[in-house]
Amino acid sequence: MHNPAHIAEQYLAVWNERDASSRRALVARAFGLEASYLDPMMRGSGHDGVDAMIAGAQQQFPGYRFALDGTPDGHNDVVRFSWTLGLPGADPVAHGTDVAELQPDGRLCRVTGFLNSVV
Repeated sequence: MHNPAHIAEQYLAVWNERDASSRRALVARAFGLEASYLDPMMRGSGHDGVDAMIAGAQQQFPGYRFALDGTPDGHNDVVRFSWTLGLPGADPVAHGTDVAELQPDGRLCRVTGFLNSVV
């Protein structure tokens, strides 16, 4: 089993990276070539789709950051973790939980996101 905390931290780093070329490199490191992402508000697949989806979310929430909320856990090839979204130094505006399936190399192949609460 890959380290769930490392997987979650790497994943959130992708969402927080604002430089397009750096984010693209992080997407390639964290997600498999055919990875997919799905939550109640958006979806994306492949490196291009995931990168475009994250760029869109960043445009919608300029300056907001994702942070780990609690301790990630996992078993077999699945990792579950919770996160918050907010401006630095302010109360979060959203809390969520993501469930990620991993490829054998530890990269994400499927992520399903849930919104726990939105302010």
